[in-house]
Amino acid sequence: MRARWLVRTNAVVVAWLVAAAAVAVAHRWVPAAPWLMTHLLLLGAASTAILIWSAHFAQALGRRPVPGGLRRQAVRLVLHQVGALAVLAGLAAGRGGAVAAGAAVVGANALWHAGTLWPVARDALGTRLGWTTRYFVGSALALPVGAALGWRMVDAAGDAAGRAYVGHVTVMLLGWVGLAVVGTLVTLWPTMLRVPLEPPAERDGRRALPVLAGALGLVLAGAATGARPVAALGLAAYLAGLAVAGRPLVAQARRRAPDTFGAWSVGASLVWLVGVVGAWAAMVATAGSWPDAQARTGALVAPLAVGFTGQVLLGSLAHLGPMALGGGPAAVRAARDVVERGRGARLVLANGGLLLFALPTPSLVRVGASMLALAALAATPVLLVRAVVVSRRARRPDGAAAEAVAAAQLLERRRGGRGSALAAAGALVLLVAGGVAADPAAVGLGAPAAGGVVATGRVVEVAVTAEDMRFVPDVVQVAAGDELVVVVTNADDVVHDLVLDSGASSGRIAPGATGRLEVGVVGRDLDGWCSVAGHRQMGMVFAVDVVGDDVVGGATDGDARGDAADGESGDHGDAHGGEDAPSAAGDLDLMAAPGPGFAPYDPVLPPAEDATEHHVTLTVTEVEREVAPGVTQTLWTFGGTAPGPVLRGRVGDTFVVTLVNDGTIGHSIDFHAGALAPTEPMRTIEPGESLTYTFTATRSGVWMYHCSTMPMSLHIANGMFGAVVIDPPDLPAVDREYLIVQSEVYLGPQGGIADAGRIAAERPDLVVFNGYANQYDHAPLTARVGERVRLWVLDAGPSRATSFHVVGGQFDTLFREGAWLLGGPGAPPTTGGAQALALQPAEGGFVELTFPEPGRYPFVSHVMVDAERGAHGFVEVR
Repeated sequence: MRARWLVRTNAVVVAWLVAAAAVAVAHRWVPAAPWLMTHLLLLGAASTAILIWSAHFAQALGRRPVPGGLRRQAVRLVLHQVGALAVLAGLAAGRGGAVAAGAAVVGANALWHAGTLWPVARDALGTRLGWTTRYFVGSALALPVGAALGWRMVDAAGDAAGRAYVGHVTVMLLGWVGLAVVGTLVTLWPTMLRVPLEPPAERDGRRALPVLAGALGLVLAGAATGARPVAALGLAAYLAGLAVAGRPLVAQARRRAPDTFGAWSVGASLVWLVGVVGAWAAMVATAGSWPDAQARTGALVAPLAVGFTGQVLLGSLAHLGPMALGGGPAAVRAARDVVERGRGARLVLANGGLLLFALPTPSLVRVGASMLALAALAATPVLLVRAVVVSRRARRPDGAAAEAVAAAQLLERRRGGRGSALAAAGALVLLVAGGVAADPAAVGLGAPAAGGVVATGRVVEVAVTAEDMRFVPDVVQVAAGDELVVVVTNADDVVHDLVLDSGASSGRIAPGATGRLEVGVVGRDLDGWCSVAGHRQMGMVFAVDVVGDDVVGGATDGDARGDAADGESGDHGDAHGGEDAPSAAGDLDLMAAPGPGFAPYDPVLPPAEDATEHHVTLTVTEVEREVAPGVTQTLWTFGGTAPGPVLRGRVGDTFVVTLVNDGTIGHSIDFHAGALAPTEPMRTIEPGESLTYTFTATRSGVWMYHCSTMPMSLHIANGMFGAVVIDPPDLPAVDREYLIVQSEVYLGPQGGIADAGRIAAERPDLVVFNGYANQYDHAPLTARVGERVRLWVLDAGPSRATSFHVVGGQFDTLFREGAWLLGGPGAPPTTGGAQALALQPAEGGFVELTFPEPGRYPFVSHVMVDAERGAHGFVEVR
């Protein structure tokens, strides 16, 4: 009965793991993918496994049944699934109520679980190992605290957000998961190694629990009071608790080394846990602010979630799964042999790939390593499913069991062991070599800074501040042969870095944080810049001037600097890169037809909903899209399209917008349709973060929304804009409504981002309606003779005005920037008309007209050079 229960309930764990892997594979097309992957693994798979196995071990070690039996355990498992799904769906849909309800269900269910385990822990004091149940009770008590802090993060900002985030991650990963894991491994680890559990190990396990629990309390106290040193001390104390609990585990491993996938995986997970907690304590202790501590903590979530939690979960399932399947010794061996297949390669790829991903390696290496690690980790759930099939076959009579076991053992010998581990290590080496060869500057292999000069032995350290999109100072002088160290402090509220043309880089520096750039011996002038997209063009440039007789080539005042100082290249380390490549403008052919995959942006404007409160989630994503026939760009978008999704309502409506940054750099949002102080809702959020922006529409019109992160011109030109339509009171119904958003395109290389130099020079390559040149030439708007058509128009810029005109049509109604200029409710009859709607950037309005006869009526920007650049379309009238 219990074996069937364990098999069936752990199938839910495997389902969560499969969902997390699917999101990881498709992350480019999934909103908020990093957040979703993390919570599918932690809130879904790991939490479900903890609920299952903590009850199992409590009952087995406490030697008494858990109150309520399997029936109530099943109810708790169902409640957790419902709560977890509500949290995930609520955040994805921007429904704060669903998130709150889901968090409440998850937290209350964990309290119920703790209350169920407590009698077992209390009554088990007389048993040898019943005290381990206290770990599970402490773990369950941590979950509601973590859920509450997670909910607190939704509307928090600044220091409050940083404190809540650090507390949330600590309690969830080190409390809910960490305590459950440590308590389980007291007995599970020696079982995996097939060594006895001796009294000293029990003693250390007992001693570690109060140390670990007290450490969690210190971190929470530090977060609650804003005392970062206290939080850092708590993390250091947790590390000490791990040392106490881990001492017998190390002794047991020295007595008998791990020889199964499960044992190696669990052992590797503990190495990740100890290493990450140690680094985390140091990072929080040296953080310049709580937002800095938040950013540093965020960088450690992946190693903790995957390296620790993921591996301990997979290793435990690989060990316990075959035993839970049962069926006798032959069936258990057959199932275990299946999960051991390719263990060497799986372990090396998972851990080596994750290590390369966590280190500051070139982007190509990080991407390749993450995919190899994902494939290795995803193999375990697949093999567990296969083990179920093999286990059942091994129970067949007439020698089928022996045949299945022999076949499985043969496969294991072929696929596991050192050979596959060496092959996997070779694959990682080739990956690193290929990534470095493709991007040598990313690892400091540019032209050397020394240039052959003789070192003086002096070390010069200079302090530089990144502030207001400038480096201060932006020029430093050093003597030829001196060794230079640049200490960069980021005083802005967005991420920066400093890279030099020698290839040296500070790495990305969070707001409030400090980075250190080891330049080395300097023998020539050097140019530097911030490599975050657009920041260089905003003026974030830096120079090292070398003085003295030994300057290489005698160059001064920048004569010896690389050509990058004068061009528009050089977002080194930027995932989009490629600014040195030629612009895609050379590939433009506006007379060509779109490719076979072309799908026009739908210009039809749906009517306003009856609801007076609108909940919307806008997810920042980076997508490569065609902007003209044969020309693609990597766009930064709200919701995957440029323009972004259209919001529509009426005067007095409230909009609750959740912005989720699933991009690779910081972004923000500014809604012109609401009047409010911009400090908090329009702040820049870093990748993986979110914020809620609430405004009430008090005035009518078609309003622009856009990213307001600097350089704003680049963010808008690269796709980060959209429209909010607020209907004027008593707006008459019409037969058809369309929305046209004009914007400019400044082409970077094929597949690259917009060219910041062209933007600054106001030299657009295309001017387009709804994001694609001439798209409505190929997919015209439609109308019928005599129908009243309303055309809403927004000029999103970022820099050029428009004069919207329908060739062959005359406007009898014109609404511009909130005012009826012609026609409108109650207006007296007139013989006047209008031929164009003139709009400056960020202005909007609408026109109405009827078409007198069938035909194709062009609509254009009557700034004719822009019509010839792509601001052109047709209305097909039948």
